[in-house]
Amino acid sequence: MVNQTIAIREVDGVEIVSLMDNSVDFISTIQRKEVQQVRNWVKDRMGEEWIKKYFRLPFAEHGFSVLIQVLRDGKSHVVLFDTGISPEGVVSNAKGMGLNLAEIESIVLSHGHFDHFGGLLKVLQAINKRDLPIIVHGDMFKVRGVTNPDGTVRKFPTFPAENQVKLGKYVRTKQPYPVADDTMLVTGEIARKTDFEKGFPQHRALVDGKWQPDPWIWDDRGIVINVKQKGLVVISGCAHAGIVNTILYAQQITGIAKVYAIMGGFHLAGKECEPRISQTVKKLKQLNPTVIVPSHCTGWRGIYAIAEAMPQAFVWNSVGNLYRF
Repeated sequence: MVNQTIAIREVDGVEIVSLMDNSVDFISTIQRKEVQQVRNWVKDRMGEEWIKKYFRLPFAEHGFSVLIQVLRDGKSHVVLFDTGISPEGVVSNAKGMGLNLAEIESIVLSHGHFDHFGGLLKVLQAINKRDLPIIVHGDMFKVRGVTNPDGTVRKFPTFPAENQVKLGKYVRTKQPYPVADDTMLVTGEIARKTDFEKGFPQHRALVDGKWQPDPWIWDDRGIVINVKQKGLVVISGCAHAGIVNTILYAQQITGIAKVYAIMGGFHLAGKECEPRISQTVKKLKQLNPTVIVPSHCTGWRGIYAIAEAMPQAFVWNSVGNLYRF
């Protein structure tokens, strides 16, 4: 964690594609000019004939992945944030939508849980670039699990080791880390300031052969983008640090107060996290974003509360949504 601000270059615009999330919805209307549904977007890009021959509707899973393209001075940079839970899901969805994963310049992993790194190896094969930077935190390599109701621990799938990543290279950092020619900022370890965001109490890590409490998940990071005349776009993977803590830290390290959009998993699901919904929603409302897109691990109770409290800003995410800010 740092106290000084980190320079982040203002961008002319950003496009974010939801490659993987917990839900799909291709029927409901969207009353926001910033959001398009996948079929309309692909039709504009690829044409009607391509749609008829190749287009496939994407599918959902309990995982998260977004493709981020920033635009600045006529140039673009593309970063993939997380890779879903299944080996093939993100690659399959991208192919069905006509996306070229070879444009990706780097991969950022939000934290070391398998619903965010499960597709990494297949994604690397699809990108097919030697030494592609994969921005990680050292704690992602821990052996991890979660306690069951009977007190036993269910072990999580392990994070890919260095020798498994043949078409990429891990870049380990705990500090804020600029990517995409300094137009995106990986937060690094997030300061925990709120009194109600208490991590993941059931989380465990294997230390010296014994399962130990590991609630804080310090490898949890987000991505921050500064859009010209709008403000910050903050994207979280699961927000184990707390979505409010994530936003406060994004403001601190960039020195920019205005928050335009908040997206990603807010981890308000589950009996340990649901009690913090009301306090989280209160703080989010005070931040007053123009767009808020809770998804993945936010849970239906949290999403419903946000939609009810912030109806003008709220967007229900679907795999295949394109966001333009």
